[in-house]
Amino acid sequence: MTLVNFRDPATLADPAGRWIRPGVLHRSAQPFPQDDAGIAAQLRTAGVRTIVDLRGDGEARDEDWAVSAADGVEVVAARIQPTTAELEAAMQAMVTDADLGAFYLLMAESAPEAVRLAVEAAARPGGVLLHCAAGKDRTGFLTALLLDLLGVPAEEIVADYARTGAALTQIFQGLAERNRAALNDYTTGNLVVPRPLLEAPAGAMAAFLELVGSRYGGTEGFLAHCGVDAATVAAFRAKAAPATVPAVPAVPAGPAAAPAGVTA
Repeated sequence: MTLVNFRDPATLADPAGRWIRPGVLHRSAQPFPQDDAGIAAQLRTAGVRTIVDLRGDGEARDEDWAVSAADGVEVVAARIQPTTAELEAAMQAMVTDADLGAFYLLMAESAPEAVRLAVEAAARPGGVLLHCAAGKDRTGFLTALLLDLLGVPAEEIVADYARTGAALTQIFQGLAERNRAALNDYTTGNLVVPRPLLEAPAGAMAAFLELVGSRYGGTEGFLAHCGVDAATVAAFRAKAAPATVPAVPAVPAGPAAAPAGVTA
């Protein structure tokens, strides 16, 4: 099998190679149903040497990355628990895409240690894969923070996040199969998921980036709040930034204006 929603943001968000070097950062959903030789080969081909697992303790299983770990890939557990009381209250109140963006910041703020571990892992040599369960929410805001560190324009970061929408049918099928027993045992109340969480709306990521800017002065300020030091930020930039910035093609000059009083 291969990973669902697996992609290198550089190839789509920055095809001209102005801000991020291809091959350093990848994103995906969790393995469905679990790691196997096909997934290990996929990661090997992509040059992935570190996996950052953003799922909570109750979501991860020991066997999820056993094959790739045996293949020499290091798995870093950067647990972002999605079910704190504050997050559950925010989810119940969620109505708009902007509410989802605020929910993303709340998740990030609730797990500063996990954010720090994820960024430190991203700064390691070799390709890095970020993933959570769907590869949309926690993966989405961590990827956005890293792309923003490199100067990728907000509209490209938003577009990269929204691309996950095309894979959501396959992702939800995988999640339903993996969690079938838990869903069958859910007998109290109604399992209601807010509409924005079932989508990858561009407005959610735009709102997240705006909130990071207004509350923390930008990504560097937020990461410092989470304990990420300047040396780690510099190491990630040195690793991920293009070796050379492509030159902007010159615009051909128009016909030279004739001197005053001279007819061309």
